[in-house]
Amino acid sequence: MTAALRQLADDLRAILGPRGVLDEVTARVPYECDGLAFMRHVPDLVILPRTTRECAAAMKLLARAGVPVVARGAGTGLSGGATPVSGGVLVGTARMRDVLEIDARNRFARVQTGVVNVDLTHACEAHGLYYAPDPSSQKACTIGGNVAENSGGPHCFKHGTTSRHILGLVVVTAEGEVLDLSRPLLEPQGLDLVGLFVGSEGTFGIATEATIALTPAPEVVETALAIHLDLDAACDAVSQMIAERVEPSAIEILDKLTIEAVENSVLAAGYPKDAEAVLLVEAEGCDVEVRATMDDVERIARQHGAVDVRRARDAAQRTKLWAGRKGAYGAMGRVAPDLYVSDAVVPRHRLRELVRAVTEICRERHLKVANVFHAGDGNLHPNISYDRRNPDELRRVLEAGDEIMKVCIAAGGSLTGEHGVGLEKLSGMEWLFTRDDLAAQCRVREAWDPMVRLNPGKTLPLRACMETRTKEQTRS
Repeated sequence: MTAALRQLADDLRAILGPRGVLDEVTARVPYECDGLAFMRHVPDLVILPRTTRECAAAMKLLARAGVPVVARGAGTGLSGGATPVSGGVLVGTARMRDVLEIDARNRFARVQTGVVNVDLTHACEAHGLYYAPDPSSQKACTIGGNVAENSGGPHCFKHGTTSRHILGLVVVTAEGEVLDLSRPLLEPQGLDLVGLFVGSEGTFGIATEATIALTPAPEVVETALAIHLDLDAACDAVSQMIAERVEPSAIEILDKLTIEAVENSVLAAGYPKDAEAVLLVEAEGCDVEVRATMDDVERIARQHGAVDVRRARDAAQRTKLWAGRKGAYGAMGRVAPDLYVSDAVVPRHRLRELVRAVTEICRERHLKVANVFHAGDGNLHPNISYDRRNPDELRRVLEAGDEIMKVCIAAGGSLTGEHGVGLEKLSGMEWLFTRDDLAAQCRVREAWDPMVRLNPGKTLPLRACMETRTKEQTRS
């Protein structure tokens, strides 16, 4: 460690205390990557502020030092958004875990952004309320990370992604100023800075507090498992549900490889191993509404070849079915040591076609792919199992990932539904957007962070931002 870096660590320690700065290499290594594990870099320093005030003071110091900054929640992201950058400092929110206020009457909560997603629901369930967005990693992921990526989840088919539920934020800017946007406004006047910030992947500032809309717990919840002997037919069933405007709260598909991985693990949920695919569907609301919705779901599933439709007997069985779905990524560790999870979104009337295309792309490259995804949203999550220690296999995985994105874009889809662009999909931005589109996005980014010190090299291609800056300098 250089003398300048040691001095910076000492100055930060004076602000954050001894627990707030990690400078020993053994303490920094766990922060070298997020869930995109083949891209990694050990940060020069890790800092862990406890409050907004501490974060702002630290950011002012880092601004004077001119070093890059990368924010990190729990590190459960899958696109490399929290991967450290060379010469940079990682700012973690793990110690910012206070629930500051629960306003049951007005149905909102204020929390620090290090609060774990499911812990927010636990904190307000006594009031008959919960936090609706439920990423598969909700037992580990944090509100701040959800804000950065605009995270989704199975029940976002009904409730929408994170952006729909964030009413306000407190943001620390690149220069260390505190921007208080925490007042809960459903319809803000003027610029919607909160709406703009959600999904900005750590490139605009660091959210330290969030004001969050809470949802009343439903009167009735019912979960069903439709068992198919053909993956195409399961996809077609979902497409028909969308076409008929059947509106459960969640529609998920798990294919055979996923079922086998889950059922051979500690997460075994009772999915039949002889099925080629299962539909996991949940409805919520009043009794009449739920019964009608689930009857429509069963009718359509059977029309498309479902050999059985099993309805959960009670809350315990429902929890078990969902634990299998949400633990599927972990269960895939039985197939290979590493997992590449894609995140493209496609038109829902083309699910069959595009799931087939994804499978063929992987088959041609001799890769194992499992499809488990938010079918109701058209949000595909092809899971490619591989071993990153094999350079040729890693090359084929990345090649397949690019081809999957290109096929989905050509079909009218998009690069990401909830995982973000980060490092993984950086090149794909130029496949989806024109140079003018990218230039506009670069100008917005630089309005928040003129020196581009926050999460540099992520989300927007550096070339596009440099071209924008050169053109503007030429005009001036």
